Amino acid sequence: MIIPPIQAGDTRPSPAVRLVKARRLSPALIFVAALLLPIFCCGLSLLTYLVFPPPHIDLLVLGVDGRDGEGVVSRTDSIMLLGIDPAHLRTSILSFPRDLFIDVPGYGPQRINTINMLGEQEKPGGGPELLVASLAQDFGVQVDRYARLEFQGFVELIDAVGGVTLDVERTLVDNQYPTEDGGVTTIRFESGMQTMDGERALIYARTRQADDDYQRADRQQQVTSALLAKLANPLNWPAVVSVFNRSIETNLTVVDMALLAPPVLLNIGRYDRLVIDRDTILTSAEGAVPNYETLLPWLEGRFE
Repeated sequence: MIIPPIQAGDTRPSPAVRLVKARRLSPALIFVAALLLPIFCCGLSLLTYLVFPPPHIDLLVLGVDGRDGEGVVSRTDSIMLLGIDPAHLRTSILSFPRDLFIDVPGYGPQRINTINMLGEQEKPGGGPELLVASLAQDFGVQVDRYARLEFQGFVELIDAVGGVTLDVERTLVDNQYPTEDGGVTTIRFESGMQTMDGERALIYARTRQADDDYQRADRQQQVTSALLAKLANPLNWPAVVSVFNRSIETNLTVVDMALLAPPVLLNIGRYDRLVIDRDTILTSAEGAVPNYETLLPWLEGRFE
């Protein structure tokens, strides 16, 4: 196209200028594009994630009851296994009761809550290592990552994400809840939805006088499920990473958190959960042992 020269005194825009002006987007169109572009990018990222999913990860979570300077050389108050499967966008949680006996390499049948202490007495960091080896031998689960924390680390983690919202199914009263000075106190939880800070969530997860150890494990899963939803939110990661570096021993990385976030976020409130309880244990000379005939089919496909 030949553009005629602009004559002196001619203040009209040239065709080229008019052409540029004609191509400008309206503010409304710009707003719509700005709104849809992140959605498109997220959808494209999710599609890529589904086509080329990261590998399945099994995460062992240990809550240790370190007292009187024991630190991590102590028994575990809580043992949970998280199976996160990006390929099927599935998240599974399995809880082990503290009095369950399993076969431990080099030790034979042992109560599961003592394995961490036995391993740490061998060498620093040996607790998770020995428990991972035991789970592989007894259940065929190959644990990839672990996180071990004391009560204070748990409290800090809950507080770092702004607390957790839980639905307390029934009123709980414990007149013998242990205090830090070796005494006891009375605690009470009313039924209904409520948001708990770290200290309150810890009490809710630990109390067992109002029911039993199996229901206690179910409450721990409830707290963990609510916490996972908060941990998967990238906005919480700066505060969470700070707590991890300060109060939690783990080989879980920020990259792991990013890769595992989609299955966790997409399944909020719908995690596959199981507590090893009276329906999945047998009685032996040592005490309660897993009923592998019942448990192994449930583990298949949820853990690797």
